[in-house]
Amino acid sequence: MKRFVYINDDESSPTHDLYCDNRISNRKYTLLNFLPKNLMEQFSRFMNQYFLLIACLQLWSLITPVNPASTWGPLIFIFAVSATKEAWDDYNRYLSDKKANEKQVWIVRKGIKKHIQAQDICVGNLVWLRENDEVPCDLVLIGTSDPQGLCYIETAALDGEIDLKTRVTPSACMGIDFELLHKIKGVIECPNPDKDIRRLDANLRLFPPFIDNDVCPLTIKNTILQSCYLRNTEWACGVAVYTGNETKLGMSRGIPEPKLTALDAMIDKLTGAIFVFQIVVVMVLGIAGNVWKDTEARKLWYVLYPDEGPWYELLVIPLRFELLCSIMIPISIKVSLDLVKSLYAKFIDWDREMIDLETETPSHATNTAISEDLGQVEYILTDKTGTLTENKMVFRICCISGNFYGNEAGDASKDKQLLNAISSGSPDVVRFLTVMAICNTVIPVQSKTGAILYKAQSQDEDALVHAAAKLNMVLVCKNGNILELRFNTSAIQYEVLETLEFTSDRKRMSVVVRDCQNGKILLLSKGADEAILPYASPGQQTRIFNEAVEQYSQLGLRTLCLAWRELKEDEYEEWSFMFREASSTLVDREWRIAEVCQRLERDLEVLGVTAIEDRLQDGVPETIYTLRKAGIHFWMLTGDKQNTAIQIALSCNFISPEPKGQLLLIDGKTEEEVGRSLERVLLTMRTTASEPKDVAFVVDGWALEIALKHYWKAFTELAILSRTAICCRVTPSQKAQLVQILKSCDYRTLAIGDGGNDVRMIQQADIGVGISGREGLQAARAADYSIGRFRFLKRLILVHGRYSYNRTAFLSQYSFYKSLLICFIQIFFSFISGVSGTSLFNSVSLMAYNVFYTSIPVLVSVLDKDLSEETVMQHPQILFYCQAGRLLNPSTFAGWFGRSLFHAIVVFVISIHAYAFEKSEMEEVGMVALSGCIWLQAFVVTLETNSFTILQHLAIWGNLIAFYVINWIVSAIPSSGMYTIMFRLCRQPSYWLTILLIVAAGMGPILAIKYFRYTYRPSKINTLQQAERLGGPILSLGNIEPPQQRLIEKEVAPLSITQSKNRNPVYEPLLSDSPSTRRSFGPGTPFDFFQSQSRLSSNYTRNCKDN
Repeated sequence: MKRFVYINDDESSPTHDLYCDNRISNRKYTLLNFLPKNLMEQFSRFMNQYFLLIACLQLWSLITPVNPASTWGPLIFIFAVSATKEAWDDYNRYLSDKKANEKQVWIVRKGIKKHIQAQDICVGNLVWLRENDEVPCDLVLIGTSDPQGLCYIETAALDGEIDLKTRVTPSACMGIDFELLHKIKGVIECPNPDKDIRRLDANLRLFPPFIDNDVCPLTIKNTILQSCYLRNTEWACGVAVYTGNETKLGMSRGIPEPKLTALDAMIDKLTGAIFVFQIVVVMVLGIAGNVWKDTEARKLWYVLYPDEGPWYELLVIPLRFELLCSIMIPISIKVSLDLVKSLYAKFIDWDREMIDLETETPSHATNTAISEDLGQVEYILTDKTGTLTENKMVFRICCISGNFYGNEAGDASKDKQLLNAISSGSPDVVRFLTVMAICNTVIPVQSKTGAILYKAQSQDEDALVHAAAKLNMVLVCKNGNILELRFNTSAIQYEVLETLEFTSDRKRMSVVVRDCQNGKILLLSKGADEAILPYASPGQQTRIFNEAVEQYSQLGLRTLCLAWRELKEDEYEEWSFMFREASSTLVDREWRIAEVCQRLERDLEVLGVTAIEDRLQDGVPETIYTLRKAGIHFWMLTGDKQNTAIQIALSCNFISPEPKGQLLLIDGKTEEEVGRSLERVLLTMRTTASEPKDVAFVVDGWALEIALKHYWKAFTELAILSRTAICCRVTPSQKAQLVQILKSCDYRTLAIGDGGNDVRMIQQADIGVGISGREGLQAARAADYSIGRFRFLKRLILVHGRYSYNRTAFLSQYSFYKSLLICFIQIFFSFISGVSGTSLFNSVSLMAYNVFYTSIPVLVSVLDKDLSEETVMQHPQILFYCQAGRLLNPSTFAGWFGRSLFHAIVVFVISIHAYAFEKSEMEEVGMVALSGCIWLQAFVVTLETNSFTILQHLAIWGNLIAFYVINWIVSAIPSSGMYTIMFRLCRQPSYWLTILLIVAAGMGPILAIKYFRYTYRPSKINTLQQAERLGGPILSLGNIEPPQQRLIEKEVAPLSITQSKNRNPVYEPLLSDSPSTRRSFGPGTPFDFFQSQSRLSSNYTRNCKDN
């Protein structure tokens, strides 16, 4: 499908109604649909549907054991909180849209300039921009103040790239007078709106008298997109082709798919288990209640059951128990988790230690819902350039016509032999430097001081142009298609005829230029070695260049090959016609252009090889070493050459050098070669799995493409067995595929990158991290988290990720504990109340219990730290506990379930024996039991808190005081149903004695068990906690029995990955050196008794889904 845009058309034209206006709307709601739409979204969740059903059932007075307000109150409160947050976010979006829509812009209508609001722009309107104006919609450029038709734009708001980019008017519009632009007429044939900001395949036809209907191809170079800014250009004029939400930026907007963390998935499973348990309890108690009613109840004169009831009589008691037990599933857990997760994200934003001081870039959490997944990361997939390295390219050495240049310091620009060749005008060297200087998209800009500044979209191009200038081949200026160079003292001019842009498929860039001095037409090319050397002329020997590429790659340098070819006039004319034809097609334009380029880029004369250094970022080796000690595995996914990637991997502790490390190569050009290579690597992996050797596999993009297409299962098994991988020459889509393979094996993956080619990988991973680097902010904007430097990843995972996991695990289990506690007491009470479903607690107490009494203390758990940040960073191995799910799994949940059952028995038995049996009324018994619950939970939170602050003390003990203050106030209200109860209880010594007995009986065994485990079976975390508290030496570690070292099963079959595998939730990682090792540590001596090891084993495996 395509659209036709008629330039400068009348407003009465029917085409105006075909396309939307320029009103931007990012709002999710309107005033009319907010309430129904928001409620529909909230009730799309199962838990909300469940609680709504319970609340509706409570409106049936015959079955409800409590006032409906006990459920409706918390439900409305929770819905109101969620709705208020949504409304506030949507209101801010509305204000942002309003500001953009009402911005004043200049347009031309009927040959007259008008000032209108941006929202009134229509497709086909002529829009005038002045310097520093923001572009209000997607425009096709038709005129600028520059005589050559150039303008400069800043695209930072679009893709994050801060360097200026050039845009040029189409050839059909060149030379049109300023006054005639008001009257221009024509049609633009373009595709329907899409979100690809790097591509536009369109055609332009101008109507007479401007040009006689010739087709002029349009590309993204002729387009200015919405939200860009016009810079260094007095004015520009363009035709609106996409407006409103149909602009490329508008099409790119959208709400990303929510990511489900491993902890959330476990909470959902536990919720389901509790729901099943609740149904079983309801059925058992319902049957028991009906049996008691038909037998024992009829013997009691005061139980006034009718002889015959309605048809639904048998359902009344079960439904009562369903309402009574509905609080087993905590109604506030969703809001509580959302709130604390938002705070976790803010902690990342506020972390002063994660600010890049060089650029003053802070860390930022875009996704506020997945912080705890950071603590469970098992695989990190990382880009190389700009992620591990600085992306500050420096030209180092080169090879020209078989001669190697570069002095002892590795700097070719100071090599005397090269400088002599330049001064003598060596033809080979001059051609080499010419290609370096003009085969690029660099823009030279004259500063006020007269110095030449270069604006480059690529760091490689920037390095080459600066190096050429340093070697006396200076790119002075670009005037339209004319390039001016200055070599030594002479000026050289070239006319650019065509530019064959770089693509990830071709892996090279070329320009066709005409030498203005002798009229010769030249093809200048640069690109990767595999994109240049195979296309050398048949008579040229390329062995020396292959050796140079290999040698430079061994040094970890980035290599580019430069080549050229002289073209005949008729050859160029014939090719130019085919190129223009391919450029004007709207279907498969990119593929057709690549095919035409291939016809020209052949029989090249290779001039030489450049080697560019990209230094590692500070702290990268230490960060990778620390995270590998934490049991995290690394995969490097890069577009660089194999040897370059390997050298970088060795220098940043990615892999260990021989003999400790071993690299296994997967190569081949055919399906059979790749299959044999893959099987050989798999066999080696299986046989060395139990050895303490650091084994990694290396694969290039070609072999990877074949492996993913024909050997998916075998490659997936290799992914399971390997801890480190280096994938070279990979495309963005292949990066995303590799992430998907690891995710399919149930690993938690983190992808980190800095450029637009990393976006797909980042979005595919469980956690995406973008680096705000020199390639712009595309990766950072698409990611869940953005950081300024790779080294901050260590703190992001070990500190923020681990703390978030620990806190969320405690909060979620505590939420179930407090709900189960009150529910079990209700169940026990039913056995002494005729199994009738009567509630021991009044409605006000139940409502306050869930929303206030038990929620505030636990929310301050977001400040809890089991270990100091310094200890966590010093001993990264303790991350194993989070990765293995040690703090939230069925086993730990069973412990909390048992604790709630035990505490319910204690509270119920003591309260009933102290206050029941005609000693007091039922409201008093209920208040005593409720008081016991509140006191027990205060001590439970205190016991589970590792580090106390004033805020935590205020929350725990202040909440206890608030409980009594609130109940004293309620007890003073005659109509509350609790009139004078709390006054009477607090005056009785027996009440305080009962509370003391409940706390002693409930917490005594818990304290005893905790003391026994802490003293006789401490975990490594307990050992570090003891070291922190004592501040002295650990006398002995002999009472810690480390588990058996985990081994990978040697008997794994090549396709055994399809078998079902599950995590072992009670797995204890090996953290000490050996079972017999005992060490003493003095104050200030680091506790280095931890040892890293393999993450794979037969008792800690994955559920790998068969694709």
